[in-house]
Amino acid sequence: MSGREGETLTADVLVIGGGPAGAWAAWSAASHGAKTILADKGYLGTSGATAPGGTNFLYVEPDERKREQAVEERLASGGFLSEGPWIYRLMEQAYINIQLVEKWGYRFPLDDNGNLYKAHMQGPEYMELMRRVVRRAGVRILDQHPALELLADEHGVGGARGVNRLNGRSWEVRANAVIIATGGCAFLSKGLGCNVQTGDGQLMAAELGVEMSGMEFSRQYATTAAFGTITRNRLLGFASFYDEEGRIIHEGGPRGDHFFAVQLDKGPVYAMLTQADTQEKRDILRASTPLWFVPFDRAGIDPFTQKFPIAMRYEGTIRGTGGIRITGEDCSTTVQGLYAAGDAASREKTAGARSGGGAYNASWAIASGTWSGQGAAEYALEQAKEARQRNLQAAGRHGLAHTASATVEIPVREVIERVQREMFPLRINYFRSEPVLKASLERLNLLWPLVQGEVGPTATNRVQSREAAALVANARWMYTAALLRKETRGMHTMQEYPELDDRLNHRLLLSGTDTITFRAEQVPGHQGRHIPPVIVKERQSV
Repeated sequence: MSGREGETLTADVLVIGGGPAGAWAAWSAASHGAKTILADKGYLGTSGATAPGGTNFLYVEPDERKREQAVEERLASGGFLSEGPWIYRLMEQAYINIQLVEKWGYRFPLDDNGNLYKAHMQGPEYMELMRRVVRRAGVRILDQHPALELLADEHGVGGARGVNRLNGRSWEVRANAVIIATGGCAFLSKGLGCNVQTGDGQLMAAELGVEMSGMEFSRQYATTAAFGTITRNRLLGFASFYDEEGRIIHEGGPRGDHFFAVQLDKGPVYAMLTQADTQEKRDILRASTPLWFVPFDRAGIDPFTQKFPIAMRYEGTIRGTGGIRITGEDCSTTVQGLYAAGDAASREKTAGARSGGGAYNASWAIASGTWSGQGAAEYALEQAKEARQRNLQAAGRHGLAHTASATVEIPVREVIERVQREMFPLRINYFRSEPVLKASLERLNLLWPLVQGEVGPTATNRVQSREAAALVANARWMYTAALLRKETRGMHTMQEYPELDDRLNHRLLLSGTDTITFRAEQVPGHQGRHIPPVIVKERQSV
């Protein structure tokens, strides 16, 4: 192993990631008889987008009419790129597992009719419970153990390597099945090298030849206080909005889909929670999402009586739908023994071209974690040879400096800042147009050679260099796919192509890191015109 020598462990199933999807995957694998290890770059119980606050779920009672209506609504809103059977499966699995959460001790509140309200959970309590459940299932948890690369041979994946942040040593887990549940790619700058979602799981899979799907549907931004990073903007539904001169732009009630982007493009926008006009309402809001108020309390701002500036934070594939293409109902991929769950996986099968945020993403984490855990356990237990007996090799290539030719250290901060300059601006990524995206992609391609350099000696250096490479890779996939989809569908818009094009009723599958290729995939059950697969190579600019 590279770096300071550490421990080597063996298991049947290795889960990479400690958010809700990773927790469910580990529990599911262990519950199906597999010796399971979970490795997280942070701490299982506080990792992932769910842990900081409340989250909704797609909790639909087993009523045929209600579920059929939910499926039809999602098929339409998702641009007809999702699949009805998968949406039904998602609803059923989420319903079953939420009953388990109640059985395990989660205390759901009562609704106005005195019934348990199970379509919402508080993240801190939910994830604290999941940590206890995972440990009771016999899973070994490796906190502060970011994975850096997969291990593989001619038979498929066989484990992963990473670094232990607590002592700086390398670690290696050999397992015949691996589940990537690391979260998506958020392009955040704060906390780099800590528990930040940078799309490193997608890069690990791509280095084994796995395709990405739905990367063009990654235009989602969330609105929050300009001085904070908490992107749970449900509370802004209680706000009135003002321009720089203090004039009211919008006063409560529903807003148009592009309201914030349009207004912020004109100039600064301020908000105040005027609709929470009683102390009772304010107490309820504070109790529902306490973390949202932390930056206000630190800044000495009362959001109920004082105006505060707002900003839009880009959320990449966290609330987008793109990610690792899954090929089986057990969330398997084209690589033997490799599975994907949660935000690391493409959610096109259930979300289509529309954001999988909120209820759909939270339910997808539950369902995909459960399916992948069972699938990985069954696969691993069928193998005649243990992973420790295989001739496994490290598959990582980018941001790791495995090649002797690397002589210049990777300029991590410079790379991150330059990627953010391409991904954050509304004028590039929200109001998309062909010439602007093409120019941006050319600049991103120039960054790719930079992440092939030397890596610093510390554990933090190693993690940050890998994260920088993952950010560049994801950005290039996103804009490559966006330029290929010459239409407006779901969350993807193109100025030159403002309408949905029926000839593009297919998914775009991208593969490769140095050279990006793509092909079209028909949506099962779609009755539209057949689109033949096309493969085109994108020339790298150096």
